[in-house]
Amino acid sequence: MQKFTLIPVTTYKSLYRYMLLLLCILMVSSCNVVKRVKAGDHLITSNEILEDSIHVSDERINNIISQKVNSGMRKFLGFPLKLHVYNLARPNIDSIINANVLSDSTKVKRRIALLSKKQFDKQIESRRDFNAWLKRTGEAPVIYNEDQTIKTSKNLRKYYYSKGWFNNEVTYNVEKDSTKLAKVIYNVTKKKPYILDSLKPSISSPAIDSIYKKLIKATLLKKGEQYDEQNYENERERINTYLRNAGFYYFGQDYVRFEMDTIDTNHKINTDLIIANRTIRGDDSTTTTPFKIYKIKEVNIFTDDNFENRFRAISDTTVHKGFTLYSKDKLKFRPKALTDAVFINAGDNYSDLARSRTSRYLNDLQMFRYPNIDFIENENDTTLTANIFLEPKKKYALSFDPEINTSNIQTIGFSFGTGLKIRNVFRGAESLEISGIAAIGASKTRNVLEDSFFDINEFGGNIRLTIPRLFSPFNTDKIIPKYMSPNTIINLSATSQQNIGLDKQALSGIFSYNWFPSSTVTNSVDLFNINYVKNLNTSNYFGVYTNSFSSLNSIARDIGYIDSDASLYDESLTNQYSPADIFINDVLSGNTSLTSSDDDYLSVNNIEERKERLTENNLIFSTSFDYKKDKRKNIFDNDFSVIKWRIELAGNLLSSISSVTGNTKNDAGNYEVFGVAFSQYIKTEVDYVKYVDLGSKNVLAFRSYAGIAIPYGNSNSIPFAESFFAGGPNDNRAWTAYNLGPGSSQTTNEFNEANFKIHLSAEQRFSLLGSFQGAIFIDAGNIWNVLDNVTEDAATFTNFNSLKDIAVGSGFGIRYDFDFFVLRFDTGFKTYDPSLDQNKRWFRDYNFRNAVYNIGINYPF
Repeated sequence: MQKFTLIPVTTYKSLYRYMLLLLCILMVSSCNVVKRVKAGDHLITSNEILEDSIHVSDERINNIISQKVNSGMRKFLGFPLKLHVYNLARPNIDSIINANVLSDSTKVKRRIALLSKKQFDKQIESRRDFNAWLKRTGEAPVIYNEDQTIKTSKNLRKYYYSKGWFNNEVTYNVEKDSTKLAKVIYNVTKKKPYILDSLKPSISSPAIDSIYKKLIKATLLKKGEQYDEQNYENERERINTYLRNAGFYYFGQDYVRFEMDTIDTNHKINTDLIIANRTIRGDDSTTTTPFKIYKIKEVNIFTDDNFENRFRAISDTTVHKGFTLYSKDKLKFRPKALTDAVFINAGDNYSDLARSRTSRYLNDLQMFRYPNIDFIENENDTTLTANIFLEPKKKYALSFDPEINTSNIQTIGFSFGTGLKIRNVFRGAESLEISGIAAIGASKTRNVLEDSFFDINEFGGNIRLTIPRLFSPFNTDKIIPKYMSPNTIINLSATSQQNIGLDKQALSGIFSYNWFPSSTVTNSVDLFNINYVKNLNTSNYFGVYTNSFSSLNSIARDIGYIDSDASLYDESLTNQYSPADIFINDVLSGNTSLTSSDDDYLSVNNIEERKERLTENNLIFSTSFDYKKDKRKNIFDNDFSVIKWRIELAGNLLSSISSVTGNTKNDAGNYEVFGVAFSQYIKTEVDYVKYVDLGSKNVLAFRSYAGIAIPYGNSNSIPFAESFFAGGPNDNRAWTAYNLGPGSSQTTNEFNEANFKIHLSAEQRFSLLGSFQGAIFIDAGNIWNVLDNVTEDAATFTNFNSLKDIAVGSGFGIRYDFDFFVLRFDTGFKTYDPSLDQNKRWFRDYNFRNAVYNIGINYPF
């Protein structure tokens, strides 16, 4: 059920007026950017850095400039919108109000008599508030300040120095004009860089010196490379990480330093790597001692530590594989479930990596609040005791989700969902989630008044079991180590719908493995994924797909099968064969004037094939693999890439079993299981997204997607649920969902789908005012049929020439950032429409009247 379908309607003439008015305002305002610039001051319109006379476009270097130009000065058509908003504010609003209103007692009395004292005060206050809002929302003009320019020059010199140009020179010149505008140009002369020549160790602690050869193998400081200060910082971090993972518990990054010699070296750098001894500071003295390797002596796990029972004594102690588990109540977990989550082992050297992996795994279990790991140094030796404190979450969690909604098929609907989560259900840190949903609604097509007002209903239930390991009869630790946080998910669900489409009943089951090889990579295998869909009301097909019925009805009238004012409509919809079905059968059996060479005959045949496919019951038994690599560091990162790949194989196991057992085929030549012909296909999808941060809240985003599903064996087509569609707010935004394609066909189907898809998008996002953001975008792509039972040339991908049917849409968008989500409004225009004649495809419907308006939540990709 599709929810919240909102399509704003705006007339072309109104939008034209608004756009013309906005254009006039921009033209008038653009001549007055220095409105609030005082005499003798100059507004900075541009900053330019020339590196050996070559313009520098690197955003990282340009960010060094202290005085940035006003936002929008070089972007969004060169229009500094925020500056103009600020200029609308009055700098002396109180004086203006006093001079124009408050100083005239007669005017004040007249307005109070007209409005009342309270409303008069509110009116005055609202003028002050609006003026303050303009200042707050806008942006004050950036006035040239020589001190800031000198500061920028120094910072540029420091930057180029940090990159190896020790003798660089930075100068600047300012171009001021009589219109209070200024341009600042920074000239950087780099000169000859310095090169790393030697790296000499000076290590005080014998234990560290003994492993220096291993430590230095992966050094980031390479002989012959140009000096880069960041490489030295990264090398300090690398050495620190290496030593702390090698057992040096008290080691810190501050103990590593570099001393460089560049005197009379002919632009070469000789570097001393100095690692000092440990410093121990007492109350009134400081001593130094060599660093030592610390080993883990014992690991203790406190399984029910919390504030309430902090004074209670331990009552249950369990020892399992070298771990000691303490509980103040009876131990509620199987020992293995907890010890498998711990990577800190007695006898091992101390390791930050083992500590972080343990913390991550315990958090991934979602059984405990803020797991805490402490290390205590034991007296008289170099060992540590690791104490792990766990505070279990509540065993049961109940959720409720009521909702009121509307959609394209119902006037109003009510739904209620509830869920119960049971933690540690089998004492192995498993989670069992049981949820259900019940919904009722009033359909928009309800015609019989005697029927119940709420004639739509949907019921469903779901059971999900999460096991924090790979549930398998085989030992998989060597293939997928436990530090990858593997888990197994078993999911069962069932739904039933009435008066929604063809009234479906669906059953599904999933058995999947998931693991995380690194912080950026996620892998998932659906070992078994079973979906069974049964259509209960196939006689309502033409009631749902009304465009197909209209086409049939028109053909029947044209050939005289029915009278011009008659209809192939069966009001009862209770017969096994409706008049529309009978008409299709007569056409395909040769009982009408149509022959197989007629276009109308082919149209009827296509409608029948589509009807058979969309009304048949589906059984899909598949196995799939998903790979995802997400390089995004956090939600504020705007310079990253994400790649997803999926491959799915369906029906192979059932086909092999049917063949081995000698199962008979049906009249169509397909095997059946429980009376349903199962689907057999291979499907793969690749999705790549790239964000490029252009600075100043400007982001360039790209997306490329390709997917194909090829039927074979027991199938000659792809189930509707597994096919591809095009259009919609997250696809090609110049077409509504399911309205684009296939290929160049001029289909009128409600839901266009196919088994091959290509999609490309590019979008530039920029800041407007406050939380408002803008975007311009271009989308390209389409869907086609390939290697299946569809024979229509216009809908089929035959060779690379079919790429000329790629549809192109472009447009703009306005977004509002609520911090926790983004509300998006995009307007898409049909730039290239492949369904039109070859000479009419470009810019034929490129106007607001034929635009598509999309409302969405968050970004499209």
